[in-house]
Amino acid sequence: MIEKIQIAKVATFGETPEVMDGLSTFNYFYGPNGSGKTTLSRLLASPSDLRFAECSVTWGGSTPQQVLVYNRDFVTKNFSESTEIKGIFTLGEMQADTLKKIEDTKNEIDALAKAIAALNVNLQGDNGTGGKNGELAALEDSAKEQIWEQKKKHESTLAGPLIGFLNSKDKFKAKVLQERTANKASVLQLSELITKANTLFGSDPIEEQAVKPIDGSVLVAHESDAVLKKRVIGKDDVDIAAMIKKLSNSDWVREGKTFYEANENVCPFCQQPTTEGFAKSLNEYFDETFVADSKAIDKLVSDYSTDADRLQQALSAVIASPSRFLDIEKLKAERSLVDSRITLNKQRLAQKKKEPSQLVDLDSVANVLASIAAIVEAANSQIASHNSMVKNLARERATLTAQVWKYIVEVELKTTLAVYDTKKDALTKAIEGIKKKITDSNADKLKKEAELRTLEKSTTSIQPTISAINALLKSFGFRGFSLAMTANGKCYKVVRADGKDAKETLSEGERTFITFLYFYHLLKGSESDSGITTDRVVVIDDPVSSLDSDILFVVSSLIKGILDDVRTGAGHIKQVFLLTHNVYFHKEITFNPKRKNGALKEETFWVIRKPDLLSRTEKHEANPIKTSYELLWSEVRRADRSKLTIQNTLRRILENYFKILGGIDPDTLCSYFEGKDKLICKSLVS
Repeated sequence: MIEKIQIAKVATFGETPEVMDGLSTFNYFYGPNGSGKTTLSRLLASPSDLRFAECSVTWGGSTPQQVLVYNRDFVTKNFSESTEIKGIFTLGEMQADTLKKIEDTKNEIDALAKAIAALNVNLQGDNGTGGKNGELAALEDSAKEQIWEQKKKHESTLAGPLIGFLNSKDKFKAKVLQERTANKASVLQLSELITKANTLFGSDPIEEQAVKPIDGSVLVAHESDAVLKKRVIGKDDVDIAAMIKKLSNSDWVREGKTFYEANENVCPFCQQPTTEGFAKSLNEYFDETFVADSKAIDKLVSDYSTDADRLQQALSAVIASPSRFLDIEKLKAERSLVDSRITLNKQRLAQKKKEPSQLVDLDSVANVLASIAAIVEAANSQIASHNSMVKNLARERATLTAQVWKYIVEVELKTTLAVYDTKKDALTKAIEGIKKKITDSNADKLKKEAELRTLEKSTTSIQPTISAINALLKSFGFRGFSLAMTANGKCYKVVRADGKDAKETLSEGERTFITFLYFYHLLKGSESDSGITTDRVVVIDDPVSSLDSDILFVVSSLIKGILDDVRTGAGHIKQVFLLTHNVYFHKEITFNPKRKNGALKEETFWVIRKPDLLSRTEKHEANPIKTSYELLWSEVRRADRSKLTIQNTLRRILENYFKILGGIDPDTLCSYFEGKDKLICKSLVS
């Protein structure tokens, strides 16, 4: 059964689709001529026609049935294009066994059709968007939203590696599913990925200068100078050596010697003159070895100071213009430690210079310089890596992009994707199972339908239809023509009593009536010797044009008989669409004493209108058609009434009221008035 019709961009229907949803067994459409009824019937007859590319017909259970349409195209095809009319095959009544087999086979086909419909509902729901397919679609949407959350999380920090996938949920999800199977990159920490992204995808990256290494080896070498561990004193075999040794202060004597020489060999302490021997002994005590060692101390003090200053200047230069890869705070801390040790060592060296006989230990800066070297080396390692990335920017960007996707897939979405896989696998297997059952059931159905066609061919004939139509023609007073079988035994022709062809001489009313009788019997048979028991949907579009009231009543009665058969399940018609512009006919076929207020569950009511040149469909909860006079007034009351037809509608209201109801010709109406009122009346009628 058809559940929904959507029609747009054809004939008088505009770009905005007109949707007829919630259709039932009986569907009544009322609309004036030219409103779009025939277009609707043509859509139902041939939904695959290219004219209806923007239209659709939705079947319940996704199982289309045969659609038989009576409209003017049907009349043209069957009564205008050839002198012969296709015969209508019906089942005979003399072969009880065959008829029983046909009935049983048809029941089996119906059972298979119901099973297929149930499987289709399980697969895709009642409206084509539910069932297992709907569950799978919902799972895909849910996964898409969960995956999209990662995009929101990283779009500000990792936009570069994710570029091309930031504006589409579907593309982002597809990329994630692709990367999880193809990506072989390593998994890095998020902080490292962000740092690399800032470098590679930030403002154009440039090569960085390496940090100049801090060389303190010379300064460290001074710390092991031998003179630091040497007591620098005079000769032991000089006669005054015993005295100096007794005093244990050669440094004091050496210092006094300076004053002694300046005082012209007079003792600077007691102011007594000394002998030449004493002066000679004093000079011999502080011999060349003593002088050489003293000079070595002086040089060490000078070199240490120079080398220390050079080291400190090098550190200051690095700190003054630090690389962004350098741990500057750590370097400053190490530099402070170096400064303090150098200051202390300079003090100790000054003391050694003053008192050469003292042993001195310098605080080593070797370990501090090693730490500084490590800091510089770490920075230079990062700089080298950075410069390598700059030189190979495209390759490095590709590598980082892969690493970012790997992180998203393996770290952030691993659990989500595992759940998604499990659910999708179960749904996919269920869907494949249902599809296989549908395929197998369709194969069984096709086999049964072939059996049915064989059975039908063995017991069908077109003669019963000839007899039935001729009997109806005779009973309704049409005695000037009848149907006869053609020589090939498969078609009809319309003949006069003398056997001559009568098709071209039929009146329009006669042609309409016999055409409808032909369609009426076609509903109970088939144009071939098989397919007689096929389930079908019937569409009848304005079957009473050019018929007088008596024949209109007959046609109405025949159609009501069809509706009654559908209600009781007799025959193979499952759904009916009736379209008309005739108020009387509409009231006749829609009359149902069981209906109290609104529409019954088995029926729907529609009105097709064409305000402002575009057709519109409106569903009504109750039968909207009362009388033609009331319909005219309802048209006037509408807010969206057509500006093109409103004058004609008002004219018809006046004609109905005065001429039909009141028996007064509107043309003579104005004669009842005088003066100004007469002019107003003429204006009104105009």
